[in-house]
Amino acid sequence: MKILGLSCGTRNGNNDTMCRVALEAAKEMGAEIEFIHVFDWDIKYCTGCVACSRSLVMGKGMVCSQKDDYAALFDKMAEADGVLVVDPIYESGGSGLFHVLCDRMGPGHDIGMLHMLDGKLKEQGKDGLDPKYLKKKAISFVGIGGSDWAVRVETDHAMLAMSPAWTVINNEYFSWCKDVIMQDDKVERMRQIGRNLVEAAKDVENAKWMGTPGACPHCNGNNFYIFPGTTECECELCGLHGTLEVVDGAFKFKFDPADEHKAHDTISGKKLHGDDIFQNEGRLMNLFKDPEFKARKEHYTAVCAPTPSPSKAN
Repeated sequence: MKILGLSCGTRNGNNDTMCRVALEAAKEMGAEIEFIHVFDWDIKYCTGCVACSRSLVMGKGMVCSQKDDYAALFDKMAEADGVLVVDPIYESGGSGLFHVLCDRMGPGHDIGMLHMLDGKLKEQGKDGLDPKYLKKKAISFVGIGGSDWAVRVETDHAMLAMSPAWTVINNEYFSWCKDVIMQDDKVERMRQIGRNLVEAAKDVENAKWMGTPGACPHCNGNNFYIFPGTTECECELCGLHGTLEVVDGAFKFKFDPADEHKAHDTISGKKLHGDDIFQNEGRLMNLFKDPEFKARKEHYTAVCAPTPSPSKAN
């Protein structure tokens, strides 16, 4: 049993400390623990080159054009039984560093596409993927903010678990937490989050959400896009469409159960999404041969050149 803690905050700041609080509780339950201060690792931006997704669907393996520490970091996550991410809240949502992690997780680590690659490798008579990349995992998130600007962070954080389809156990945020180490209720909550992660990782195949039930009955998300002038809305996390209705004095998100297979965090939903992506990628590839497409690209490329970076000018 191994629990990995990732902190995206300043060195030995509140995020590091609270991550270690949860890890200590996990260790007390018999888990092996490991801690990573993510700023210590070389993690570059995703460039959107799509080398990862194309390599997966073509059966070439797990490929990324960025040469940095992300593959090693993902291996650490894949080898753990449970992962805890603690992230500072700067502007209500996840930090910039966290978003880089999320972007890099992207299609290159989508569980549906990894299963596709595994099958293609075996069809070629090769060894399939290392099973660690395909196994289920328990993951929890905590956002720590210095004010009350925090309500976007839950959805931002849960998106990291979307591609690999890892089971989210807790997803919470703490407001007004400059002195969080002295707030005993928050410290105890972190310890419980650590214990919950260990319990979930013991039987990850049956692991379930252990936090307060969210507004979305499918994914426990609390953020919705409301289509103007209607009661129609979309859960910003799982993507289910439905309506917000007031029932017994409280908002209830209702959706057609027949649509639940479309949710972004289900294998069936991932397949639908993957099919759409393949169609659009195919359409784009054909466009590269289209004279009108080429002419438009050349025209707008010639409109203006990008301003060079001052630090790279020389």
